[in-house]
Amino acid sequence: MIKLIYGPKGTGKTKQLIDAANAEAQTAKGLSVFITNTKRYMYDINRAVRFIDVTDWSIAGEDALCGFIKGVAACNHDHEHIYIDGIARIAGKDLKDLAGIFYMLDKVGNENGITITITCSCTKEELPEFVAKYA
Repeated sequence: MIKLIYGPKGTGKTKQLIDAANAEAQTAKGLSVFITNTKRYMYDINRAVRFIDVTDWSIAGEDALCGFIKGVAACNHDHEHIYIDGIARIAGKDLKDLAGIFYMLDKVGNENGITITITCSCTKEELPEFVAKYA
């Protein structure tokens, strides 16, 4: 299952994502992972949530990000939540060009019972059709 947090740059999407991750950490029975490309929020995340800065792993591009997320999901069978802050920024592409990764995330989430929450920097009207269905 994919959940989407969207809005223009500077509207507090990352704060909403952090708040969601921290709230879920209080009741989650499985593992939670927060994926971003900066250490800026490292100390804002509850320590029960695994914080991953993809720059530590040389993740660059959509294919590398897809493989990385699949690896995170595969490493343990009790993942409950994956939070991805700024998927387009991490993939290095425009949101409109990320249909493949959204298809993959939807499949991984549904097949493994993982809720994947993603932030996207754009208005509702700017969301591509393949993303808008999650809004």
